[in-house]
Amino acid sequence: MKKSIIIFFTMLGIVFSNAQNFKTKRGIINLDGLPVAKISNKSNEYTFMDLKETPLYTIKFIDKSVVDSVRDSYIQINRVYNRDKTIEVDYISPSAFSGEEKSAVYTSIKGFKIIDNMGINVKNLDDLFLNVPKRKLDNKTKDAYTVRKKIDKLNLEVNKVGEILSNGVPVGYFTNLPVSFGSDDKIMEKSFIDIEIYDAKSKYIGRYITTTKQLKTAGGKSFTLYKEMSGRASILKYPTYKAIAERIAIMDPNFIKIQEKVSVGPVSQDKPN
Repeated sequence: MKKSIIIFFTMLGIVFSNAQNFKTKRGIINLDGLPVAKISNKSNEYTFMDLKETPLYTIKFIDKSVVDSVRDSYIQINRVYNRDKTIEVDYISPSAFSGEEKSAVYTSIKGFKIIDNMGINVKNLDDLFLNVPKRKLDNKTKDAYTVRKKIDKLNLEVNKVGEILSNGVPVGYFTNLPVSFGSDDKIMEKSFIDIEIYDAKSKYIGRYITTTKQLKTAGGKSFTLYKEMSGRASILKYPTYKAIAERIAIMDPNFIKIQEKVSVGPVSQDKPN
């Protein structure tokens, strides 16, 4: 009999410790039927408050394009009482909830144990900022960030006459531009004449085929822009001239050399009379 009672209370303890059924209604978060915290939403950023409506931390959903069709989706967490640091973490909640209130609450309760039966656990929140979990990026996203880093160093722009500039210096240009160039930065027209890319010395670098959205370098490499979707948001249907310049620069590293150091001439200083 005594053994049966011990087993009963042991099982009961396991049930209660694992219950944590949550529900959010009218901005109040209920855990196992009891109100424990409050939540408000503005522009996809969720603010979590105690029951006295003191804001303690925020969760914001981020979905951004890294390069081409690769997107990265994650969340930013920030403390209201100590904003010296914003951390980025992977989605914890089921994908069906991503970007919604339920996802933010799920992440707080199930993912990081920031909210428990006593309310918002500030110690667990601070511990999360001290021991930030490393993001688990797949190889495709990692590669995209490597490409993005190289592209950002080039700082490419395309001016109104079709010149390609890197950090303000002309490095190449487009030819066979469609009539919409200048009024639209996206290439929407389909043409049997390919848009060609040359470097600053008029050396042929490659071409963009408008009918297939394919880039081909002079060296034989090819790449199709925006051929698939990734992440929660849809991708752009048409590439920009800037996107083409960025991708062709990655496909042909000899097109634009990244200048790691800035060379300056001698500095002279006028002496006072």
